[in-house]
Amino acid sequence: TFEAREALAILKAAGHTLLNQSVLLAGVNDSHETLQRLSESLFESGVLPYYLHHPDRAQGTAHFDVTMERGLMIHNELRRQLAGYLVPRYVWDDSRSPFKLDVCRTLGA
Repeated sequence: TFEAREALAILKAAGHTLLNQSVLLAGVNDSHETLQRLSESLFESGVLPYYLHHPDRAQGTAHFDVTMERGLMIHNELRRQLAGYLVPRYVWDDSRSPFKLDVCRTLGA
């Protein structure tokens, strides 16, 4: 929105680094076209696409589930379509790990 872009411009002008974290959600943003438009729009607003989170399983959210295979296909298409700085890292949280895991590295994609 115009208001969001104004607020981002104020933060950017104050010297803040702006990073975006999105969650990959079925039926919301699970296409490379949608995520490509998001990355380009964010960058135009001074925000770097930083993380694309694979959704965590939680009660009541099964309708948002995306398979890792589909997520990797989407992410690979983003890498083909966008400059590297516009491609967010595709990550997931594993309760056994103290940090986010890079899906591409973990699965060898």
